[in-house]
Amino acid sequence: MNRNYSVIVFDLGNVLIPFDYSIAVDKLNKIESGLGDNFIKLYKDNYHLHRAFERGDMSEHEFIDSMLKLVDYKIDAETFCEYYSKIFAVNEDVAALLPVLKQKYTVVLLSNSNSIHQKYGYRHYEFFKHFDKLFLSHEVNAVKPEEKIYRTVEAYTKKPSDEHIFIDDVEEYTTGAKKIG
Repeated sequence: MNRNYSVIVFDLGNVLIPFDYSIAVDKLNKIESGLGDNFIKLYKDNYHLHRAFERGDMSEHEFIDSMLKLVDYKIDAETFCEYYSKIFAVNEDVAALLPVLKQKYTVVLLSNSNSIHQKYGYRHYEFFKHFDKLFLSHEVNAVKPEEKIYRTVEAYTKKPSDEHIFIDDVEEYTTGAKKIG
């Protein structure tokens, strides 16, 4: 196995920005008792909608409408986007590594993400300037662990699979990366 890595591929959620959906649940519960608890249950039961949105198979408008139905339209679209996205914090220890790693490696981001979280949740973070390229699932039209999303990174870096090191908090996604090399 090659240990001569030239590319470091970081995940975003729970690697660089831990997230906590209970923040959104609590805000919804303040609007109406049990609204957030019911929402998170329905959200999990309908996770295929989230996945379709992350893959770019569903428009932002369609996703928001489907989520507003889950809360019986008790909030508007703007409020949903704010609640749904104000769930992130920066892992400062990992973010501090980026400029150091960039001195020696190509550093890219590969994330299952969506346009709402990007616009309302994390776009303003300074650490993004240290990435050579961002690969966001909704822009690539593929999600981890699909082969296409990993191959998109390789096509950009023009480096063989074994020169990439993949850092992710989800074992299924690291396994997907290993399968292609």
